[in-house]
Amino acid sequence: MSQTPASSPEPSADPAPAETVAPYGTGPVVPKPIKRIRTHHLREMKQRGERFAMLTAYEQYAAATFDEAGIEVLLVGDSASNNVYANETSLPVTVDELIPLTRAVARSVSRALVVADLPFGSYQASAEQAFHTAVRFMKEAGAHSVKLEGGTAMVPQVELLTRGGIPVMAHIGFTPQSEHTLGGYRVQGRGDDAARMIEEAQALEAAGAFAIVMEMVPGDVAAQVTAALAIPTIGIGAGVHCDGQVLVWQDAFGLRTGRMATFVKRYADVHGVLLKAARDYAADVKAGTFPGPEHTF
Repeated sequence: MSQTPASSPEPSADPAPAETVAPYGTGPVVPKPIKRIRTHHLREMKQRGERFAMLTAYEQYAAATFDEAGIEVLLVGDSASNNVYANETSLPVTVDELIPLTRAVARSVSRALVVADLPFGSYQASAEQAFHTAVRFMKEAGAHSVKLEGGTAMVPQVELLTRGGIPVMAHIGFTPQSEHTLGGYRVQGRGDDAARMIEEAQALEAAGAFAIVMEMVPGDVAAQVTAALAIPTIGIGAGVHCDGQVLVWQDAFGLRTGRMATFVKRYADVHGVLLKAARDYAADVKAGTFPGPEHTF
């Protein structure tokens, strides 16, 4: 998402999307469009029963396209480890690798809220470590907020970041950075664990989190958490009752091939389109039909 030029400072906060009252007999009341999504707008959407969409983004063209499409939140996820840097898991990616990606996304959009993932090892040691890492993403990359994984153990981190003016999105349920501790990719919150999930979410809300991602959580448990909170929940493999949904864009739009998680819906075949285009280009070059006269000075 783009930075506001220094020459034209933006107001410190956008007004809530107040309703515009239409003249008598001319039609229904229409809400004013939101020029820039802020954290409070997501909470207000929850209050009105409106759902919102979140996607990952790692570079300018995808970010600008998703912003144009009206996606409310863009996450520069540590999933860049798998989808940009070709690692097998999210664990190896570093702060220094994610900051340029976040900067590109922040510069490329005008409306969406940009959330930067804090990578493994950059915030778990202490609240102070989390604060210094988050400051880098806010100052060097232009992120609007940060995301971190973990339940009640992360309350001190959330409290300090929030007091320091850094909006925090929390992440509970299956937390990929803890996959070895959790025993692999396993659904969380089943049975007696459901009560713990609600308690963790409430503790993170009380600490100041503005939203909570729930990953691979049974739909009925996610619904209970969503109902228990004033802040919005965002599901990924957590059913339809969350206030928002998030997917990795390469999964949802078919750039990545192979086996997908059960919770992924494929909306396009970007890999197929690119593959055909690349083959057509190569064939034209080999046949000598590109460049043609119209492509030559």
